[in-house]
Amino acid sequence: MRLEEYWGIGPKTSELLTEELGVERAIEAIESADTRALTTAGLSQGRATRILRRATGAESMGLLATRDTRDVYKELLDLAEEYAVTAAAADSIRVLTPLPTREAMDERLDDVLEARDTWAGLADEDQRAVLDAFEDYDAAGGELAAVDVALALRDTGVENGVFEPLAALDRDSLATGRAALAGLAGDGDSVGEGADDELDRLRDRLGQIEDLAAASMEVVEAVQEGARRPDEFQDALVRHVTSETGVDAARVRDAMPREATDARDFVDVALRELRSTLRTDVREREQAVADRLEDDLADARAEIDAAVEAVDDIAFSVSLARFAIAFDLTRPTFVEGRKTIAVQRARNLTIADVESVQPVTYAIGDHTLELDRANRPPSGDRVAVLTGANSGGKTTLLETLCQVQLLAQMGLPVPADAAEVSVVDTVVFHRRHASFNAGVLESTLRSVVPPLTESDRTLMLVDEFEAITEPGSAADLLHGLVTLTVDRDALGVFVTHLADDLEPLPTEARVDGIFAEGLNQDLELQVDYQPRFGTVGKSTPEFIVSRLVANAKDPVERNGFETLATAVGEEAVQRTLSDALWTDE
Repeated sequence: MRLEEYWGIGPKTSELLTEELGVERAIEAIESADTRALTTAGLSQGRATRILRRATGAESMGLLATRDTRDVYKELLDLAEEYAVTAAAADSIRVLTPLPTREAMDERLDDVLEARDTWAGLADEDQRAVLDAFEDYDAAGGELAAVDVALALRDTGVENGVFEPLAALDRDSLATGRAALAGLAGDGDSVGEGADDELDRLRDRLGQIEDLAAASMEVVEAVQEGARRPDEFQDALVRHVTSETGVDAARVRDAMPREATDARDFVDVALRELRSTLRTDVREREQAVADRLEDDLADARAEIDAAVEAVDDIAFSVSLARFAIAFDLTRPTFVEGRKTIAVQRARNLTIADVESVQPVTYAIGDHTLELDRANRPPSGDRVAVLTGANSGGKTTLLETLCQVQLLAQMGLPVPADAAEVSVVDTVVFHRRHASFNAGVLESTLRSVVPPLTESDRTLMLVDEFEAITEPGSAADLLHGLVTLTVDRDALGVFVTHLADDLEPLPTEARVDGIFAEGLNQDLELQVDYQPRFGTVGKSTPEFIVSRLVANAKDPVERNGFETLATAVGEEAVQRTLSDALWTDE
């Protein structure tokens, strides 16, 4: 296969990868989703990620039909990446894509939830020990670092669930392999320091001899003091070299020349000979040790490869487990033979850290969730028109449904107490964009209509379509979209303030509403974010105008807002302000 056959790889990128990695290694990196190999070769993180997403999940990326759907997808991956325990795990999370089959989704869900249960079942000190084991992995990198992590994880005693592959490793063989890897990872040498005591001793003595040779005149001066005859000079030189370097006295004598022009020449020749013989000894010992280490490495190769794979798999699993626990994610139920997306007490992940977020229960399509009967979503309506208060959470609900559908089809748990999901081919999420011109209208229609015509397994999530054209035309177009969604047997939720203009809706569609309930004593809008089914929500502008009137400091400004109050209903505004003033917190 040619590199340019992969999405996103043109002639220049192909040339770069070929030069840096070679064609075979570059293809291997792409097929195995090795982000680090591509970035090391010179690609940016973002470009490498996009290439790998397409390479590993091309058949399912069509699920992300619009820019807003793709934005939600990227936001989900960004959130999950924050819980990665290694850079490699973060890379693997970034290239997660929707999966092509129910079987693949269930398999990944099984893995993630097993990891979640394993991680949640560990004591705090065991979790800390595992995280500590991964802490230095990124800085070191390579096989040696992976083996160190594997040994450290083994030492924690954690052997259940996703950690089981480590328990199957032969620790003695792995330790031998670790020593071989460390020994062969010398800085400029074929064998590193600490691999062999004798080799370290020889290298140390060689270094000391080289130091003496570099300052031979100082050696002459030290030896000449008190030495009047040649034999006294030779004895003094032996004692000096032996005491400074630990080299055997006989070896020093063997290195002395038979003839020399003067004392400096005598010392230079002796030290040069010692340096030469020691270098030979170091090379021979180094080769012998390297041969032994290579043999040890070959014997331990299977354990090392298994350890590297296990560490990467565990890091990835623990990362997703921490993500699932942080947001209290649960397994969705996939349904066949009927179309639905139904959630019980669902939470939007992008605001999950906000205190007092109100979970929402919602559904379209045919569902069987056991829900609160006081406000149980009807089953059977495949399309809903969602209406209601400004800042009432309508867009957030659409985004939450988008998150649930994408996470489920990526084989990941979802932010809800329970969820039923049917697999779709396309998610059309369209946020409100305040651009009122023909070009925006045309581009929007081009992005939201074709998916409906191409597949009956489409989820439409469209927010305030009226923001991109005049209200009369918007109502007609939106009614057409609702009708087309019904005709194509798709699922859809359409947020609008034009519900009354859409009547009559197809029988398969319903209207839901979100209601503002007033202002509190701080004049903050109080909203019941849980939609009420089968009823039109109210925008209640008197609440907003009431707050503007109460907060206006300038008399002229206040008079202006009071004029608006008269327009929306002065009595309603006054009642709102009175209720806010006397409401008990």
